[in-house]
Amino acid sequence: MDKNIFEKIRDEEAEADIVYRDDYITAFKDISPSAPVHILIIPNKKIKSLNEIQNEDTHYLSKILLGSAKIARQFDVHETGYRLITNCGNDGGQEVPYLHFHLVGGLKLGKMISLSKSEKKQFNDYKSTS
Repeated sequence: MDKNIFEKIRDEEAEADIVYRDDYITAFKDISPSAPVHILIIPNKKIKSLNEIQNEDTHYLSKILLGSAKIARQFDVHETGYRLITNCGNDGGQEVPYLHFHLVGGLKLGKMISLSKSEKKQFNDYKSTS
């Protein structure tokens, strides 16, 4: 089975600007950043998405949260603020089938979700039928 890009980065088979690594997580700069600070954080165990988490994975998740705080301090966004985001599934915007979190900061962040006019209409139509 072919490895995806995050597996290759984790296994040091692909280049990445790694900013933090321990026994449980690997963090590296996003190659197409959305903000001055945009770091991807992955567990060192392949977990496809939040939907695939098992009880034995809780240590990886806690290490991701603890690691994100360390990384925020490392990039000096711990006081001004940052966002930690994960996408799950196609509608959630997940592009790589490997659980990952985006640590984004270094500027004032906008709304969590920004919808186009057509998406707002679709959402309002959905709300009126549910």
